[in-house]
Amino acid sequence: MLERKPRVAMFGGTFNPVHIAHLRAAVEIRDALSLDAVHMVPAHLPPHRSAPGVSSEDRLSMLKLALADTPGLIADDREIHRDGPSWSLDTLASLREQYGDQARLVMVLGRDAFLKLHEWHEPRALFDYAHILVIGRPESDEVQCSALEALIEGRRVDSTDALMAEPCGRVLDYDRTTAMAISATAIRQTLARGGSIRYLMPPAVEAFIEQRGLYTGEMP
Repeated sequence: MLERKPRVAMFGGTFNPVHIAHLRAAVEIRDALSLDAVHMVPAHLPPHRSAPGVSSEDRLSMLKLALADTPGLIADDREIHRDGPSWSLDTLASLREQYGDQARLVMVLGRDAFLKLHEWHEPRALFDYAHILVIGRPESDEVQCSALEALIEGRRVDSTDALMAEPCGRVLDYDRTTAMAISATAIRQTLARGGSIRYLMPPAVEAFIEQRGLYTGEMP
């Protein structure tokens, strides 16, 4: 009997703060791809957006509280302990070293991030380490970008089985995660004006935010 290759996903973001749309997507992807682990990785110094107003340690603490004992979901601190910008390429290389050459490694991207993939640090090298799973439904007016199309040419597959047939190098559009119109930006804005965030995140995360007095100033 052939030994099953490890199946692992990297789900990165600022998680500023983590909320139920992040969590539900992670659980659904875990189940759909029969993943052994989903590494949810808070960015320390995100290179493609302004620095979060909340510390990396607080964002990691909120993520740990959110995941609690959820099987297969891991609050991963490797970017927080790395100096310099939080390049996804470095994180994927670290995960590849951890799990081995034959592991099926998937980087999960929201569609907005995917549409700017050609602007990332060494984007072609990402495929040397991982597949890319694009979540979220495509917009009808989605702009076609020649640089992005050139980057992913010949890499698209149309099923999770095809994605998992190889260790890395493919792209799958996956629009079956539950759509939730929840954003961290909106949560920060609600907190800044003193509104309620009840039911947008696990109660333990809400309590942590209240105890630490996070997001109470002027937030973008």
